[in-house]
Amino acid sequence: MKSHDKLAETLPVGNLGIVALESSKNFGQKVNDYIVDWRRERVKLDGVATTISGYSRDHYLIDAKCPRFGTGEAKGIIHESVRGDDLYLLVDVCNYSLTYTVCGQTNHMSPDDHYQDLKRLIAAVGGKARRITVIMPFLYESRQHRRSARESLDCALALHELCNMGVESIITFDAHDPRVQNSIPLHGFETVQPSYQFIKALLKNVPDLKIDSDHMMVISPDEGGMGRAIYYANVLSLDIGMFYKRRDYSRIVDGRNPIVSHEFLGSDLSGKDVFIIDDMISSGESMIDVARELKERNAGRIFAASTFGLFTNGMAKFDEAVEKGLIDKVLTTNLTYQPEELLKRDYYINVDMSKYVALLIDTLNHDQSISELLNPTERIQAAMKKYGQI
Repeated sequence: MKSHDKLAETLPVGNLGIVALESSKNFGQKVNDYIVDWRRERVKLDGVATTISGYSRDHYLIDAKCPRFGTGEAKGIIHESVRGDDLYLLVDVCNYSLTYTVCGQTNHMSPDDHYQDLKRLIAAVGGKARRITVIMPFLYESRQHRRSARESLDCALALHELCNMGVESIITFDAHDPRVQNSIPLHGFETVQPSYQFIKALLKNVPDLKIDSDHMMVISPDEGGMGRAIYYANVLSLDIGMFYKRRDYSRIVDGRNPIVSHEFLGSDLSGKDVFIIDDMISSGESMIDVARELKERNAGRIFAASTFGLFTNGMAKFDEAVEKGLIDKVLTTNLTYQPEELLKRDYYINVDMSKYVALLIDTLNHDQSISELLNPTERIQAAMKKYGQI
């Protein structure tokens, strides 16, 4: 029996409903398909959950839309009843591929637009749902998570706003700074790490990989990501290194202080494969600079992994880095929008997170603990054993 089949012996909070906003439509369909298959199999176990009307259905996706007027204004519409449902809203605030028309001009949707659509659909629910959970993989305004001058505190404001609208809990992935949850101490907030999925994808796509301290090393590109790198190093029994970004604080370029140099802290990595792990690739300049510094220190193959591959300046710089031998593989998840040009790169590894999100939703709908899902150490060890690393 699979571990999630044990849910058959527990009662769900309410009828499951998944509202996949247009930004997460494809991802939401994958999540839905997993849950449909699992519950069809679970019905055969004849557990207490299967006695609930509507437990096993053809789909759990709620028909919801956010149409716009000619001025660009929008409204949220839900085309079916959600009274008493346990609702999960999926939104990708980084999906820039979607457009809308304003007075005949085409606008690409920004994170602000996606966030507004999320609020519109929550408002359309009208407080009739039994429980509302927002799954926002890239946390809206998470890079503006603290105040250091006369500036807005956008992430905390957004979390407050969602909770005031009736959202019971928020699930995000690899939050830029998880301490932002302190702004909503009486509500649920989970920041999930895709550690298992990254390691599994690397093992599957690099058959000659040797994960031991003699052949591999984990690198954090900055001091802020050391906690993430330490986890990987511990669970894989590897050595760890870190780069300190020395910045020029006397000027600002593109909204940030430019990096002057990368100072390396760590042991000799000559000939070792390197696994660089970070929360996001924005323009990619920092990741490529780190790879260049590692190659100057005689590193072997370099695998760059990031939860969110935003690639705000396109793929040309990564193409050049791969051609020069600086980077061998780039791994990012499908939690945010992936353009077709990215998926076509032979050096790119797509880390699919839809099954994991489906597990989280299915488990939470039964009001069961997700602690085991949030701590993937045992699953990582099982994958290591499967691929002959243990």
